[in-house]
Amino acid sequence: LFFVVAILIFRPVPIVPEDRALVEKGIVSDIYEGGKNDVVFRLENKKRRYYINRGLENGLELADLEERLIGREVTLKYPDYWTPLDWNDEIKHLSKVEIEGEIIFNELKPARK
Repeated sequence: LFFVVAILIFRPVPIVPEDRALVEKGIVSDIYEGGKNDVVFRLENKKRRYYINRGLENGLELADLEERLIGREVTLKYPDYWTPLDWNDEIKHLSKVEIEGEIIFNELKPARK
């Protein structure tokens, strides 16, 4: 049992094709740093949080993101993924962030043919 739990905890978040990603749209209410240089997003009237793993290490800047995204509708895409560390499904690893057709962040694979 311990071995199975360890595998579930330490398996990597999958990088999925865009056509397999789950989609959430909403108004950005807050952006902040969390974890180890992660960028965390909250949407208005949503309990769930979304994060870009090590986003600050990969060129994203909080002040820029706040200025561009707070109060505006974004499209967030993420894999269907569960881990025991987030047993109640309240935080999702972001694979893509878009606003009005502009891609802010993307780690998705191209769509399958």
